[in-house]
Amino acid sequence: ALLVESGGGLVQPGGSLNLTCVVSGFTFKNYWMYWVRQAPGKGLEWVANINPDGSNTYYRDSVEGRFTISRDNAKNTVLLQLHSLTLEDTAMYHCATGNYNIRGSRWLEYDSWGQGTQVTVSS
Repeated sequence: ALLVESGGGLVQPGGSLNLTCVVSGFTFKNYWMYWVRQAPGKGLEWVANINPDGSNTYYRDSVEGRFTISRDNAKNTVLLQLHSLTLEDTAMYHCATGNYNIRGSRWLEYDSWGQGTQVTVSS
């Protein structure tokens, strides 16, 4: 599996970004997709996930109402819209794939993941 993230950048507090993950090498529509993040010196943190047909989404409490995960199974793409960003959202954001509704904090809980895209929130 190959997962490639893009869309990160430097943004001021309160700003917005749209992250994209394009995947290949597996039957995308059959798998759960996740966004996870890792800040410097900190552990892996689950952010959001979406079920295979896109009908159900789940978010960690700190991003609920600010982030939106979605997917386009025709384009093998999963998106994460980030709004009202705070300093605490600064991290490398990775998309990942798997078979279950999990909220893993360890890389090996996911089947595959990408290299990530950096989101930096700073004034």
